[in-house]
Amino acid sequence: MTDRKPARDRVPPQSRDGGAHSKHSSPDAIRPESWSSDQVSVTRTGEPARVADPDPRRWWGLVIIALAQLMVVLDATIVNIALPSAQEDLGMTDGNRQWVITAYTLAFGGLLLLGGRIADLVGRKRTFVIGLVGFAAASALGGAATSSGMLFGARALQGVFAAVLAPSALSLLTTTFTDPKERGKAFGIYGALAGSGSAIGFIVGGLLTEYLDWRWCLYVNVPIAVVAVIGALTLLHDSPGHAGARLDVPGVLLGCGGLVAIVYGFAEAQPRGWTDPLVLTLFAAGVVLLAAFVWWQTRAPVPLLPLHIIKDRSRAGCFLTMALAVIGMFGLFLFMTYYLQVILDYSPVMTGLAFLPLTAAIIIGSTQIAARLLDHVAPRLLMAPGALLATVGMVLLTRLTVHSSYASDILPALILMGLGMGLIFMPVFATATAGVAPQDSGVTSATINTSQQVGGSIGTALLNTVATTSSAAYITAHLTDPAQRALVTKEGVVHGYTVAIWWAAAIMLLAGLVAALMVTARPPEHGAPQDTRVPESVA
Repeated sequence: MTDRKPARDRVPPQSRDGGAHSKHSSPDAIRPESWSSDQVSVTRTGEPARVADPDPRRWWGLVIIALAQLMVVLDATIVNIALPSAQEDLGMTDGNRQWVITAYTLAFGGLLLLGGRIADLVGRKRTFVIGLVGFAAASALGGAATSSGMLFGARALQGVFAAVLAPSALSLLTTTFTDPKERGKAFGIYGALAGSGSAIGFIVGGLLTEYLDWRWCLYVNVPIAVVAVIGALTLLHDSPGHAGARLDVPGVLLGCGGLVAIVYGFAEAQPRGWTDPLVLTLFAAGVVLLAAFVWWQTRAPVPLLPLHIIKDRSRAGCFLTMALAVIGMFGLFLFMTYYLQVILDYSPVMTGLAFLPLTAAIIIGSTQIAARLLDHVAPRLLMAPGALLATVGMVLLTRLTVHSSYASDILPALILMGLGMGLIFMPVFATATAGVAPQDSGVTSATINTSQQVGGSIGTALLNTVATTSSAAYITAHLTDPAQRALVTKEGVVHGYTVAIWWAAAIMLLAGLVAALMVTARPPEHGAPQDTRVPESVA
């Protein structure tokens, strides 16, 4: 050992998740986020070494990573605008149409943790490229669908490759940007896309559906993926895989099987009824499989989800808050799309533009309000009021009728919802990843995304079931004059939407309550280094 060993003294105090003398506190295992690119790091031999100069093409690399992330997020909602056209073209039933959305979000959310493990096993850049190619192929298959089953399968396949793509994109971002200041800017852009990308999907979907065809909402991913693959191969650095990494196959089967059973149970409750034996069997099977998943994670050699990640009260509160908030938001997207197009006769483009204020409000709430206040107030003081704002916006939408006005009845609600969701998203991501040991930060990020995607699939299935059931009951009770069938049917559809929106508002309010009671994290002390570790790997 040379005389330059004071570099060892720069190792920061222990994080909240690991002791100072844990196996992860050795100099070669910890690289403090507060070190700048011109400071000294320690090599595996114990010798100090200069940190490599940053890649001059790193910002172009960010463009490629952001492009891939935007493509993945957009596809959660871009087909919403095209759904009425696709339903008519392929002959989908009202009860089955939600599977166009649910198949994607369920496969995406259920396999995210597995995608992180794959990235760790074969390398980030290679996994990133594989995800892009597979996503493009699945998109082309969906665009060429000749039946509803073919479209559902293609959307599920998209979700599978998105689950591979998203964790590797996040990992590449962390290895590309090592300077703390630059990393903050890069993750700010990444976070803005994650928060507003879903709403942007409505605008893009509207333009493509009206001026081309609903199928282009899927075909558009092919040229984007081609550009991203070329950029990845030329601009991004490879990260070798780890030979010791293993896949938790039983965990994948148990976890995904349980989630599929529960969401499928929600979908089948609409045509069969909540007390149907098949529905009850699906719910029971889902609970048993998820319980077995938790049991297995305590015994698996390399668990898919290390349970100590969710034992932290604030972190568990963030996961639950995200899931509950997204349940309400995704269901609402589906209803508002149909309301604007079917009830108010908006064109697909006008429907997409109608969501523009929601997009702007999410960006403002996340980047201009939450990001500025998070260093000064406790996260729950942003998350709980944000959920309350979103709840108020949803309650305003329960007043919708067949003759409602966009400017007076819809616009204020969308703005309130957007601001509220912005105040939720940013603190959730920041708080859930704060103080996580380096070896766990990746799986923590993947768990947040899993909460988001699974919440979306459950919300779509549950609220679609509530809406269609309520609509059918209303039409049956009020259809006394056959000459009024068209009007009563429209009124019944809107009634179903408002009943489902009441449910969404209640779930959003519950999200705020969970945030207020469970998220006990405090704001970082002014002037102290933040104990928020950006994910080093999603594994």
